[in-house]
Amino acid sequence: MSADTRSLIEKIQALPAERIDEIEDFVDFIATRAQDRALTRAATAASASAFAKIWSNPDDDAYDAL
Repeated sequence: MSADTRSLIEKIQALPAERIDEIEDFVDFIATRAQDRALTRAATAASASAFAKIWSNPDDDAYDAL
């Protein structure tokens, strides 16, 4: 276990019991946010070829420079 992990655990253990739920909620929020971002990146990558067919055309070349 790294020193940073040990330090964080010690800080959490020093908190009053009623604050532990708040810490757990925050950790869950961070994990969910990371999953949401990964899902967004995957959806973007999956749709790139479909959008390329629509957006990659001579009429829209002027917008590519923006």
